[in-house]
Amino acid sequence: MFFTLLSPIGRNASVKSPMQMTVKAFLPQMKDKNHGHIITIASVLGLFSTACVEDYCASKFAAVGFHESLAHELLTEDLDGVKTTLVCPYIVDTGMFEGCRIREEVALILPPLEPLYCVQQAMNAILIDQPLVCIPRLTYLPFLARALLPWESNAVTYRFMGSDNCMYPFIETMKKRGGNSPLKAD
Repeated sequence: MFFTLLSPIGRNASVKSPMQMTVKAFLPQMKDKNHGHIITIASVLGLFSTACVEDYCASKFAAVGFHESLAHELLTEDLDGVKTTLVCPYIVDTGMFEGCRIREEVALILPPLEPLYCVQQAMNAILIDQPLVCIPRLTYLPFLARALLPWESNAVTYRFMGSDNCMYPFIETMKKRGGNSPLKAD
């Protein structure tokens, strides 16, 4: 039995209800059979954050925390047949964050991802029971840096990459279009 948790997005999104409903509906059967696989689709912004997307990051951090807690629960109960995979892609080229820009030189090695590529990487991780997959692999670096380096070092790196203000062009694009952005536009 496979089940995927899709973390909610947007302003004031509730992360508690969909995940709790999923666990209540499927986890007891998985535990009884000691078989299944829970996949949580979050984002690299659930592992590290950037400016102007506080609500989005908070919902992704919540999905990551929920997933990690659930994985620990399964380990504690010695349920080695119930697998978990946390999928954390970088920006996927779906148009959701159209206009988001990092530094040009960095964008050459870290462009928005094609949806099919993300699906292929996620499926590979699921098939080999990989507990965490960051897509692309290069995004493991900021995740590790956040854990190992002081805040100031990470802030300097974000500035260098252009990650600290990458959402401002997106916000300006949304203002010009008059569109509804889940982000602050004022």
